[in-house]
Amino acid sequence: MSEVLLNSGKTILVANHLVKTYSQRSGKFGFGSTLVKALDDVSISLREGSTLAVVGESGSGKSTLARCLLQLQPLDSGEVLFAGQDLAKLAGADLRSVRKNLQMVFQDPFASLNPRMRVGEIVGEGLLIHGLGSSAEQQENVIAMLKRVGLTEADMQKYPHEFSGGQRQRIGIARALVLKPKVVVCDEPVSALDVSIQAQILLLLKELQAEMALSYVFISHDLRVVRHIADDIVVMNQGKVVEQGSVVDIYEQPQHEYTRNLLAAIPGKKLLYA
Repeated sequence: MSEVLLNSGKTILVANHLVKTYSQRSGKFGFGSTLVKALDDVSISLREGSTLAVVGESGSGKSTLARCLLQLQPLDSGEVLFAGQDLAKLAGADLRSVRKNLQMVFQDPFASLNPRMRVGEIVGEGLLIHGLGSSAEQQENVIAMLKRVGLTEADMQKYPHEFSGGQRQRIGIARALVLKPKVVVCDEPVSALDVSIQAQILLLLKELQAEMALSYVFISHDLRVVRHIADDIVVMNQGKVVEQGSVVDIYEQPQHEYTRNLLAAIPGKKLLYA
């Protein structure tokens, strides 16, 4: 893919030529190894206040992309630009200071929450780490955010196992947004939830985006979900970006055969392209 240039004022996050390679055991007894490119020259850009969906089947590289964007996994090469800074070149305190503006909502709303911590501690942990506000101000912010995502002040004293899957994902969202980030990477945030709960969480994410001027990178394998939340779509296959464009262009005039196959797999999808 060609390099994506940062357009000041309109583009908030840019990734250029990302490469991430893993070593995978191979051979009859697993004594050999082969290199697998999870990201193979991937370039994307996220417009301010918009949602960029990254779609593809399992193993396409989309979750690796999510983690590399936030530097939760190191890149082999490439650059991730946020506010003009290359995150791939930051470390320690410099990276932490930028990270409060870049948060993540994880796929599994139970595994991503520490079962030994109370909800108030989970949601407020980021405020504590970054030293944002006094103890009283931190508690006030935690309570406000819990209420905004549909929970209560009393829920602060409970543990994750006392909540349903949808409620746990609301906790995960509160934890990410209490820091007032500018970019939120959502890694399959509704895939583990019932369909009826999925709709509630998607609506909540859209409302919060409008209220807080958030920009989302939304990772998903489910094109039905993506249709309801995305502005732009990147299609990935085997570590490569095979197609990208607006929601309308991707759904109604897909150019790549892989994209067409993904769309054809949606139950009840009426195909409008030739």
